[in-house]
Amino acid sequence: MSLYKTDLEVVQMNGDSVKLSSLEGKVLLIVNTASKCGFTPQFQGLEELYEKYKDKGLMILGFPCNQFKNQDPGDNKEILDFCQLNYGVTFPMFEKIEVNGENRHPLYKYLIENNLNKNSGDIKWNFEKFLVDRDGKIVNRYASLKKPKSIDKDIFKLL
Repeated sequence: MSLYKTDLEVVQMNGDSVKLSSLEGKVLLIVNTASKCGFTPQFQGLEELYEKYKDKGLMILGFPCNQFKNQDPGDNKEILDFCQLNYGVTFPMFEKIEVNGENRHPLYKYLIENNLNKNSGDIKWNFEKFLVDRDGKIVNRYASLKKPKSIDKDIFKLL
């Protein structure tokens, strides 16, 4: 199944709704983020990847989540301001969501159910990453420890 063939929508920090079908043809890196986490400096690496490949078709989608030790307690504006001020984030950031449990956002329900890799199941921590190819197929899931720079070659192959 293709992520781009679903009716899933996500809401940007500014309140605009985005149908994932409108991103068809792009390579996506979808990341659950947090502002007060040991992995928060990964925002810098994510922004570097975005700057390097955005003109070739990469989109990074950031989804703040406060489900892991209360590491993103702020409201959407505070989170966006933090990301832009401290890490120069220009890739799209979306409203805070839940990635696990009964209130899991439908996007993450889809990502977990349709990830064909060996590493499936609940999101373990902040900054897990899903790589989606231009056809909407989930090609990889990376644990939080995997730094953005180390997945550069995987992204490059899809572009």
